[in-house]
Amino acid sequence: MNNADKQYLTLLEHIRDNGATKTDRTGTGTKSVFGYQMRFDLNEGFPLLTTKKVPIKSIIHELIWFLRGDTNLKYLADNNVHIWDEWPYKAYLKKYSLPIPEINGEEWKTGMAEFIEKIKSDETFAKEYGNLGPIYGYQWRNWPAPNGAHIDQLANVIAQLKSSPDSRRMIVSAWNVADIEEMAKAGLPPCHCLFQFYVADGKLSCHLYQRSCDTFLGVPFNIASYSLLTMIIAQVCDLKVGEFIWTGGDTHLYLNHLEQVETQLSRKNDIRPLPKMKINPEKKKVEDFTIDDFELIDYNPHDAIKAPIAV
Repeated sequence: MNNADKQYLTLLEHIRDNGATKTDRTGTGTKSVFGYQMRFDLNEGFPLLTTKKVPIKSIIHELIWFLRGDTNLKYLADNNVHIWDEWPYKAYLKKYSLPIPEINGEEWKTGMAEFIEKIKSDETFAKEYGNLGPIYGYQWRNWPAPNGAHIDQLANVIAQLKSSPDSRRMIVSAWNVADIEEMAKAGLPPCHCLFQFYVADGKLSCHLYQRSCDTFLGVPFNIASYSLLTMIIAQVCDLKVGEFIWTGGDTHLYLNHLEQVETQLSRKNDIRPLPKMKINPEKKKVEDFTIDDFELIDYNPHDAIKAPIAV
């Protein structure tokens, strides 16, 4: 049974049919609803959508990047992952008062490709312009305390899961109010800003709150990423998997994604079985996972559907 695609397609229809038309930071415009929830039983399969191909290697690499506390674009660039490229490139242009080409136009794409190539080839350049600031990985693993210390939220939660699995305090937050402006300089304040773990009957579940949800491009990625995170933490803590629960705040479709939405909805009568995700059982520390520790099995999606990123 594939309830993942069914729930997601229902969300697309709900926003299309009931969303309020709103302006937004990017100038693109959206159709938006406020407050929505989906639940995914991870025992039914890995919730990677089949009604369009979703790039699993990018998802895994980004999650590894977060888990290591890394915030520099170089790791992603070196592994051909380009989901974060637009924001540091735009910040670089702004810093030197350089003209910003039409977003997603040919001049923009060419300039960004040159920028990323320099991130990959020039360590000094990467250190200065590839750093995205105190974003997810930093907040998860190095939250700055008032006394100058740093708090490893993820390690603390793993310790709680092992010693006090009934705790109601197993929360990791990326929404550090003191760092919001600094995060915005190189990208965005965190969209998926808080998650909580819950254990019942030896099964680990995870609940994510996402304040801002690019439903066509971002949400399928986020569902798969946090489902995989739940599976990793369950393995590290010798638990079975339960559910991943996704809750969205401002849940929107960009107006320049509506045609792509119709393409995906046209596939709702051909929803395919969910794949399975196999994880190397030998790995017991979150820092030790590499891309080679994950194997996606029986993934047979429809073709990918391209859409522009709103920057």
